[in-house]
Amino acid sequence: MEEITLVSRERDVRIDAWLSGELEQYSRSYVQKLINDGLVSVNNKAVKSNYKLKTDDVILVRVPEPEKLDVVPEKIQLSIVYEDEYIIVIDKPKGMVVHPAAGNYSGTLVNALVEYCGDSLSNINGVIRPGIVHRIDKDTSGMLVVAKNNAAHEKLSEMLKSHDIKRIYAAVVEGIIREDSGKIDAPIGRHPVDRKKMSVNTRNGRRAVTNFRVLERFKENTYVELRLETGRTHQIRVHMSYIGYPIVGDEVYGRRNQKYDVAGQALHARKLEFLHPISGKAVEFESQLPEYFVKLLEELRGC
Repeated sequence: MEEITLVSRERDVRIDAWLSGELEQYSRSYVQKLINDGLVSVNNKAVKSNYKLKTDDVILVRVPEPEKLDVVPEKIQLSIVYEDEYIIVIDKPKGMVVHPAAGNYSGTLVNALVEYCGDSLSNINGVIRPGIVHRIDKDTSGMLVVAKNNAAHEKLSEMLKSHDIKRIYAAVVEGIIREDSGKIDAPIGRHPVDRKKMSVNTRNGRRAVTNFRVLERFKENTYVELRLETGRTHQIRVHMSYIGYPIVGDEVYGRRNQKYDVAGQALHARKLEFLHPISGKAVEFESQLPEYFVKLLEELRGC
């Protein structure tokens, strides 16, 4: 383990902000992780991120040896929409898990990326999620951006937090939404009883905002466009269920007995818009609706 000793010449500056400037070889989020893991001490005492420095404080930073990646590379075909030396934009198919987790240690997007990119992926999110900046659910299809180095990852993460990445989804929901558009502003946290689920949770939830716009109405369903302002786990699925219009095919937050066979929720991450994390150039990527989604719309139009 590498040890770095620094002496503060500052006063009343948060240690996380100060260290991010001093340790330019490491990303801001990695510095935060070191602090949260108890690997940063001041005058031989572990501190939190909000510790305010004093003049002549002695700061010791312990940096662990890089972990060897234990994700098995797998040759899985990827639908690459865009790629350069900093980012890759992937059009993920329905049914593919983004990164390894309990019960899904192979066949994931990360397994495919490790095979395709080798060591050219950011390591900010650790050995199980190299390059992964944001996720979409297994049964949600569509667009996500992957970082190939830490500089790009850091910038993209900051853009996500400041809502500067425009993420637009398409979905078919149960019921007929009468309003042409609207905003759902309701905090999301762990379900108080079923810990595998998320729910609108005013007590322990984090702010979550989803905007919707009606594209087409059918006899018993509505085709909508959704834009995320925040990115909580299962956000769109939880929010649409909360207002009474669960997504077709969603057996977790919607009906147990589904009328249409779409093998999971009819939710597609259709568009990404953001400033390139390195060049600053405006980029926009759009995915066509997948076959399952098109067939569902055709079936609904024929009703």
